[in-house]
Amino acid sequence: MTQQFAGRRVVTNMSLSLDGHYAAPDNPVDMSWVMPYATTDVARDHLTGLWQSATTALLGRVNAEGFLGFWPTVIGMEGADPRDEGFAKWLVGADKVVLSSTLDSTPGKALWDRTTVVDRPAADVVTDLRETGGGDILVLSSASVIKALLAADQVDRLALTVFPVFLGGGPRLFDDGLPTGQWELVSQSAGEHGTLALVYDRIR
Repeated sequence: MTQQFAGRRVVTNMSLSLDGHYAAPDNPVDMSWVMPYATTDVARDHLTGLWQSATTALLGRVNAEGFLGFWPTVIGMEGADPRDEGFAKWLVGADKVVLSSTLDSTPGKALWDRTTVVDRPAADVVTDLRETGGGDILVLSSASVIKALLAADQVDRLALTVFPVFLGGGPRLFDDGLPTGQWELVSQSAGEHGTLALVYDRIR
């Protein structure tokens, strides 16, 4: 029988190419291929629907540095889409947990307020977070964290945006050997440039 998780829901969000990759083979940190699609209405509405019910952001170090370096600058930016600004304000105000074996502490910048650095397996951190009060635990595009949680069958809601691009190689989100299980499609939408937003809930 599949384990039942009490407490808070774990929601993961990731962008994928049509051929199933989350990063290009030659430069895993270059996300320029995402940008033409991430600013579509369907992508923005998709992300908004995820963060509105979440109170904790769970990130890997690389994504934390990237997110906290960029998103706060959107607040008050002239011409910013209200959905982008809403997400930026949420990210700044939310509790943030950063998984890292190289950061001893937060950098001390105001942008890292409400941030805790933890050097522990993602599944163990999520188990502890489930026992605390609050809304959803949202894992934002941190592939290593999402892969670890999928392997431990700790993901309750799997959100994906699929962009009509072939990257021709690179890392994949879904490795062989994941726990078997069923998922229910609870939301789907298509928009500009062929962007597709999908949300699946784990059936337990």
